Amino acid sequence: MGEFEYIDWLRKRTPADDRVLVGPGDDCAVLKALAGGAWLVTTDMLLEGTHFVLADAGPRRVGRKAMAVNLSDIAAMAGRPVAAAISVGLPRNADSKLAEELYLGMREIADEFKTAIIGGDTNAWDGGLAISVTLLGEPTPPGPVLRQGARPGDWLLITGGLGGSLLGRHLDFTPRIREAQKLHQIVDLHAMIDVSDGLAGDVHHLCEESRCGAVLRADAIPVHPDVSRLHDQRSLLDHALNDGEDFELAFAVAPADGERLMRTQPVDGIVMSHVGAFIAEGGMWLEQGGRRDILPPRGYVHSFG
Repeated sequence: MGEFEYIDWLRKRTPADDRVLVGPGDDCAVLKALAGGAWLVTTDMLLEGTHFVLADAGPRRVGRKAMAVNLSDIAAMAGRPVAAAISVGLPRNADSKLAEELYLGMREIADEFKTAIIGGDTNAWDGGLAISVTLLGEPTPPGPVLRQGARPGDWLLITGGLGGSLLGRHLDFTPRIREAQKLHQIVDLHAMIDVSDGLAGDVHHLCEESRCGAVLRADAIPVHPDVSRLHDQRSLLDHALNDGEDFELAFAVAPADGERLMRTQPVDGIVMSHVGAFIAEGGMWLEQGGRRDILPPRGYVHSFG
């Protein structure tokens, strides 16, 4: 079973609850607050050997990434981060320096986005380093941006270059919190997701939740310069579509808003690309060289069983 099949299985068995405005299946859950408003809640776990190689990355960069991937989920809903609770499983033979550096890495990026670290749990065990962060956030007006909401005819835009993150960017990226909030202020964001599993896989999630399809234009997909340093047998486009952990934002807007964003590029620090459009027919296609071929939702998937 893969992780997404497991999520589908869970969703079918998770009962509705009046306190849960958005449950499993989006970047964050949305919980009703007792005094009005709502909370955004997300959690991510990083495991040594799967998400990082501790000897190469070092504990400070690992700690930073653990916090940043959760901040990126808040960005995907155009939210505002508030507080984080952290659980770590430290290798039993680790020294105190590892634990201290891990915290300092988390603290660095949490401070940048005014996020309080409020507690958690610490354990030691015979395995590698494991770290899980649960992050609370607040929606910003006019409310959380979900994965559902893309409409046929909407433009699909990306906030930056894709591919090659394994060379180090997956550890050192800055979540698009500020950029998402700015976009939320100036256009009507119909749907949005952070690109963590690869562009093809994450656009597939938008299509599934929005019950539509998408056509991507190969010549419009922005390839990050890191890809040219990989020197393998895969194409630049394949890397951009499927590498994952870019943590850029993919979002749907009406054509008029998309045209304005592309013409004016009003968000500091990013250059947006118009990479495709949503269509009424289900499925995904890639247009390249005058052809339209089915685009499978590849990218990294955790599997077990």
